[in-house]
Amino acid sequence: MADFRAFLAAHPRCIAVEIARAQGSTPREAGTVMLVSKTSIWGTIGGGQFEFMAIANARALLSGGGQEVMDIPLGPEIGQCCGGRTQLLFRQVTAELAGDIERRLEAEAAVRPHIYIFGAGHVGHALVAALAPLPVRAVVVETRANELETLPPGSQTRLVALPEALVKEIEPGGAAVILTHDHALDFMIAREALLRTDLAYVGMIGSATKRATFARWLVREGDGAALDHLTLPIGGAVVKDKRPEVIAALTAAEILTAFAVYRQRSSS
Repeated sequence: MADFRAFLAAHPRCIAVEIARAQGSTPREAGTVMLVSKTSIWGTIGGGQFEFMAIANARALLSGGGQEVMDIPLGPEIGQCCGGRTQLLFRQVTAELAGDIERRLEAEAAVRPHIYIFGAGHVGHALVAALAPLPVRAVVVETRANELETLPPGSQTRLVALPEALVKEIEPGGAAVILTHDHALDFMIAREALLRTDLAYVGMIGSATKRATFARWLVREGDGAALDHLTLPIGGAVVKDKRPEVIAALTAAEILTAFAVYRQRSSS
C-alpha cells in the first residue's frame, strides 16, 4: 500500500490501466491495475508486448492522444502465445479513482492468509524477506526483543513470553512456521498448531532426527497421528543447501503451494 501512495505522490498525473475483461489464457486476471506516468510505472498487467502496448497507449493519452479502451488478442500478431484476449480500460487517475483503487488494495490485503513465523533468527529474517513481496500477511513471534529489532521496517511482530499461546490467533487457512532457538519450545508450538485442523501449513525447521524425537514426544502425549500434518524439515529434501536464504525461498514456495491446495479443498 505504501508503494502505491508513494507512486501517486511522485507522479500525480498518471493513467490507470485496468484489465476490464480477460478471456481464455491471459497473463493476469480481470481487475488487475497498473499505473503509468510519463516516466514510471507501478504494478504490472502481465508484461511482454501486451504490456508495452498498454504503456505506450497510456503515455499517448497523457499527451492528448491514445485510446480509452483497447481490445488485444494475445496471439502471434503481437508476438505472444497466451491464446487469450484482454480488454483494457484506460483512465486518468483522479482523487476519486485513486481512493477506489486504494480501497480495493486494502480489501485484497485484508483477506491475505496469515503466516505466523515463530522465531526471528537467521532463517526467520530470511523468510520475512522472501515473503515481503508475496500476497500474504507475515507475523513474527519472538521471546527475545533484540531479535525483533533488526527485522525490516514495517514488519508485524509480537513479543511474548509464551509463543505457543498465539497459535490460536492464526486465522483458518493460515500457516505456522516454527524456527525458534529452543527445540522444546518448537515442540510445544508445533503441538498446538497440529491440534488445529484448519491450518493450511505447519512447518518446523530441523532434521530427520528432530522429526523422530518429536514423533516420540507426540506419541507419549497421545497425539501421534498429528505428525502426518507436519512439514519437517521445511524447504523440501531435493535442494541440499542450508543457507538461510535458500531455506526461506524453498519454504515460501511450500507455503504458497499449501495455500493453493487448502483453497481448492475448501471450495470443493
